[in-house]
Amino acid sequence: MEIEVKFRVEFNETKDAIESLGAIFIREELQEDLYFSLSLPELLRLRRITNLGKSFLTYKRIKDPGKNEEFDEIEVEVSDFEKTREILKRLGFKEDVWVRKRRLVYKLDDVTFELSEVEGLGAFLDIEVMSNDIEGAKKRIWKIAEKLGLTEKDVEPRLYQELLREVDSRGKM
Repeated sequence: MEIEVKFRVEFNETKDAIESLGAIFIREELQEDLYFSLSLPELLRLRRITNLGKSFLTYKRIKDPGKNEEFDEIEVEVSDFEKTREILKRLGFKEDVWVRKRRLVYKLDDVTFELSEVEGLGAFLDIEVMSNDIEGAKKRIWKIAEKLGLTEKDVEPRLYQELLREVDSRGKM
């Protein structure tokens, strides 16, 4: 089970704070995520990581809708983004929202930090632990968040696609 909490952050300040914890920089990813129209709590995403030349098809089921911290996830690498996209369209899946971001990935023991600059939305930090012990994982995440100076008021419970729809709807008013 993927347990994560997403925070709104200031990018450079948060990057420095993560590094000061001793987290190891793993990689930079330039991501393009195409979400397909599914009813929540299910998500279907096709991700292209342009700078690594990799693509992934991901299915997620949100275990705690409204908080978006607990996910049952199945992910598979696919060899061809465009052909996978075409297969999904032919199967009747409708394209919904594109999310584009620059992400820095760090690791500290069992914790993954994903610091992202999301086009049109700003900077976010996902603190993630893979575990079947949900409460233990959340305690671990909050202990780390506290060390980074993050609190409940910094949490962003909405999905990126929800946030982008809000921005789009405000722009069309």
